[in-house]
Amino acid sequence: MERTLDRTDFGIIAALQNDARLSNKELANRVHLAPSSCLERVRRLREAGVLTGFHARVEPKALGIGLQAMIAVRLDHHSGDIVTAFQDYMLANPAVIATYYLAGKTDFLLHVAVRDAEQLRSLAVDYITARPEVNHVETSLIFEHRARPDLPRFVDVEGDRDD
Repeated sequence: MERTLDRTDFGIIAALQNDARLSNKELANRVHLAPSSCLERVRRLREAGVLTGFHARVEPKALGIGLQAMIAVRLDHHSGDIVTAFQDYMLANPAVIATYYLAGKTDFLLHVAVRDAEQLRSLAVDYITARPEVNHVETSLIFEHRARPDLPRFVDVEGDRDD
């Protein structure tokens, strides 16, 4: 995006983070734009890579997911090729929802969703530790997961601050 984001762009982003199903007409109404102008702004935000996708939240139990966990993984080696190959391998397994590459004693945190404890054990023991670079694995069960739908904004827009 050649221009910087303005207050209207941030209004569009906030509205879509909270409800990506808004019609263009409703979105335009919320940010006080004509529908054609709103549609153009959304298009530009997508082309600029600001809006990267629209997702539906799904009840895990509806998909047969009975258990979620975070699995901490420590590797023996940390070259760029090994890190990338490990991430690709993990994301090839449908039970792995996300990988987080970290600094500190844990190299990766894997968010996984499985049917039950047996599938979790198999994932940890048979799939993750099958990688030769894996040194240590520690699993923590997720009892409850809550998240905000929106990201925080740490950039100022003209008129936001009292200068």
